[in-house]
Amino acid sequence: MPWNDKSGGGGPWGGGGNNQGPWGQGPRGPNGPQGTPPDLEDIIRRGQDRLRQALPGGGGASPALIGLIVLVLLALWAFKAIYTVQPDEVAVELRFGKPKAELSEPGLHFHWWPIDRVETAKISEQLVNIGDAARSSGTSGLMLSGDQNIVNVQFSVAYQVSDPKQYLFDVSDPDGMLRQVAESAMREAVGRRPAQDIFRDDREGIAESVRQIIQTTLDGYKAGLNINAVSIEDAAPPREVADAFDEVQRAEQDEDKFVEQANQYSNQKLGAARGQAAQVREEAAAYKNRVVQEAEGEAQRFISVYDEYAKAPDVTRKRIYLETMEKVLKDSNKVILGEGNTQGVLPYLPLPEVAPKAPNANAGGTP
Repeated sequence: MPWNDKSGGGGPWGGGGNNQGPWGQGPRGPNGPQGTPPDLEDIIRRGQDRLRQALPGGGGASPALIGLIVLVLLALWAFKAIYTVQPDEVAVELRFGKPKAELSEPGLHFHWWPIDRVETAKISEQLVNIGDAARSSGTSGLMLSGDQNIVNVQFSVAYQVSDPKQYLFDVSDPDGMLRQVAESAMREAVGRRPAQDIFRDDREGIAESVRQIIQTTLDGYKAGLNINAVSIEDAAPPREVADAFDEVQRAEQDEDKFVEQANQYSNQKLGAARGQAAQVREEAAAYKNRVVQEAEGEAQRFISVYDEYAKAPDVTRKRIYLETMEKVLKDSNKVILGEGNTQGVLPYLPLPEVAPKAPNANAGGTP
């Protein structure tokens, strides 16, 4: 360039090789000459000056401000250190992550935060529903019964926390594990029985079996849960086969009805036959008793007559003759007169009664 030739390699101000500006000095960096690092003490000093200007009074921190900061920190620490346990809960304190032996009952409690922390667990009875389409997946209640039928079972499990430490620390997700164990236990119990048992015949037995299976499994996992009851709320076939299943149920009900009617008819006829047989037996026994009693009576009367006859044969023979004739003639209209007893008796022949009666002349005609 032209100024380089005239100035001997310097800048336009004739600086030459000294690399100086027009005022006799070279360019400077942000905080010093070019190529030197910034002064840290100067930066710290200027920051302190700005802080003093921002504080009230323009000087050092006042004791009131320091006390206010300390109070805020204490309030924050107290808020973290004091905790509340609800009436249906218990709490377990952990120091450096290790649970303490004692449990915190409902109420206000204090712990040394942040070296201590608190975990709470509900001890009141809780309910989990399985198979309900509104709360779980649509296929969680579908199960296969022992007679190869698909059953949609909806049931609930009532449980309670029995060991808070096991519930909080021995199992990562106790509620989810309870749901899985309960569903598996119900599938096991339903798979061993016919569908008719789960529908109506033995629901209580299946529910008790499921409760025992769940409790045994949770005790093995040390989940700290106690199963109070298992209630089967509904059991029905899937909607896709509900109509066909209803037809089968109606056919079975008709079969039961016809069998019951046949049993009633059989019992009725059998009862009538048994009644007739008993009546015939009673009549035969009565006839037997009557004949025996009459024979015994006749034999006794004959013996008594014979005894009297042995004492006075003529008198007895005449008495028997008279009694016999009395029986023979007492219903007769004839009058018998003995010999020598006809005086004063007028013989009479009833001719009108002997002659046949003439037929009525007006019979069948008009009077």
